[in-house]
Amino acid sequence: MRKHEDVLWLNVSPSLQCFAKPLLCSLSKQATIREWEYFQNQDCTSSLDNAIVVLNDYINSCGRKFHLIGHSSAGLLGLLYAHKYPEMVKSLTLLAVGADAAVDWQSHYYSHRPSLSGEKILNSMVYNLFGYQDDKTVKNLECILQKDLYCSLSPHSLFKRLSVPPAVVPIPLLVCGSFDDLIIDGDALQAWRPYLKQSDRLWSCIEGRHFFHFFQPELVAEQLLSFWNSLHDCISLEKLLYKF
Repeated sequence: MRKHEDVLWLNVSPSLQCFAKPLLCSLSKQATIREWEYFQNQDCTSSLDNAIVVLNDYINSCGRKFHLIGHSSAGLLGLLYAHKYPEMVKSLTLLAVGADAAVDWQSHYYSHRPSLSGEKILNSMVYNLFGYQDDKTVKNLECILQKDLYCSLSPHSLFKRLSVPPAVVPIPLLVCGSFDDLIIDGDALQAWRPYLKQSDRLWSCIEGRHFFHFFQPELVAEQLLSFWNSLHDCISLEKLLYKF
């Protein structure tokens, strides 16, 4: 069984990192995973450009290329990085990232903020993101989302919302989503199709909503491992054919 040594999980939302743990635990059975975290100071303007510089410094310090994985805004960062430094990336996996890669739960939050209170929107967002939960869990999730509004790298605010048009990614790409995700719906995922290369893949989980990698970690891990194995098999075949 092949062990993947060069996997890097990107995290730009400290309060949401808990939802990545089941997937990382599942992947760790067949992969060595590093976690890269970017902490956005609440008093500073959110800067994707600065995060790209910091990420590039880290990857250069490791002296190797990585399979990058990012959920939502972390996926956006990975996408922008892959476009700028494709030579440093083995592959990119996007979880809950639509063809407009800037769309995240915060963009939905701020679109409703002019007409509704923050408390009402957060309460609604908990259902949209996680489905029905008991009252105690709802309150805990509201607190987590509130923290994410202040400390994540999301490029959105009450005053502006960013849009990133789709384009062909210059390295192998895996895009994963969930059929019942109300933030990145089926249309947003399918809009990737015109930009996928032969080596790329698009996969949707039956259920799990926006954090499907938390609710269905084994299924998502299976897709990632299959994707990485296919890339390795292609490289091995190319080397074999080159000998002849």
